Amino acid sequence: MAVTSLGPVLRVVAVSVVLGAVTSWAQGFLPDAWAPLANSPSGWAAMTTLVVMSSRPTLPWGAVLGAGGFVCLVLGYTLGSELRGLAYDPTLWCVIGLVTGPVIGAAAAGTASTRSVPVALGSGVLAGVLVADGIYGLTVVADTTSPVYWTTVLVVGILAVLATPLRLRSLPPTAIMAATFLATTAALTAGSAWLNDRG
Repeated sequence: MAVTSLGPVLRVVAVSVVLGAVTSWAQGFLPDAWAPLANSPSGWAAMTTLVVMSSRPTLPWGAVLGAGGFVCLVLGYTLGSELRGLAYDPTLWCVIGLVTGPVIGAAAAGTASTRSVPVALGSGVLAGVLVADGIYGLTVVADTTSPVYWTTVLVVGILAVLATPLRLRSLPPTAIMAATFLATTAALTAGSAWLNDRG
């Protein structure tokens, strides 16, 4: 449905700020196996997805809510860090949120749709985010983090790819989903490598 009032927008903003602040605090008490949940692209993408899907927006509104939600997660994280006495510069991740947030938000709206093509595109993007982050975790930061979280998101992403055709029930949208998944995984893997090179 279209967003016809400020209610859904304000809810996304408020929930995202709170969740962002919580992720900062969670870094101090989550066990090592799940610590990346509080500070990983897949964790923040999953939170943005759930917040946007709760409003069941149209694709354009999903993109708007995705951008707003992701940026508010970053700002909430910044606020939570400041309250903990930690300095954090949100500039880079706000920019990333403005670029990737609309894609995540539109993908969330598409996945919640009843039409096969939006479902295929949205599911492919979200699964690609999970798998790419899992690959990053199990390769780039494998020496400094537990493999439990990264393996989990990798498996969940693969399961989503395998399960989505049961919902699509025809070959053309399944092919769209598979192509979208592969493109998203490749693009995010390359993007993660670029960010890692920037240090």
